[in-house]
Amino acid sequence: MKALLQRVIHASVSIDGNCVGSIRQGIVLLLGIGYEDGPEQIEKLCQKVCKLRIFDDEEGVMNRSLLDIGGEALVVSQFTLMANCRKGNRPSYIEAAKGEVSEPLYEQFVAKMRLIMGSDSIKTGKFGADMQVEIHNDGPVTIILDTDTL
Repeated sequence: MKALLQRVIHASVSIDGNCVGSIRQGIVLLLGIGYEDGPEQIEKLCQKVCKLRIFDDEEGVMNRSLLDIGGEALVVSQFTLMANCRKGNRPSYIEAAKGEVSEPLYEQFVAKMRLIMGSDSIKTGKFGADMQVEIHNDGPVTIILDTDTL
């Protein structure tokens, strides 16, 4: 499982011009799910995301977590994070789980995040939809997490 996190001051996701999710201070989390991923990876990644100290404290040091600041998260599925670009110029997505596997895992990930953070703190896009994500990156701070290396 891979996640690309961006610290934001505001973000939203729209489908067909209609906003389906919007947050203020927090993170946008783009989530890629591989064919070998399961509940263990969900637990690991959710705990890391919620406790990762990427928000400034009173002294301007990144020393506070999403939980510490009472921030929000916008979770968007993104199979392209699983791209393999080692050969040629066309990415291979063979490492990405198929929709029938990845959609339930995505839903479980969102449910776990809501359990940790509170349901009002977690917004989402729509799995498999063509989405437009508007991100007002703060910093910028962008971090890549891979459960294979956590």
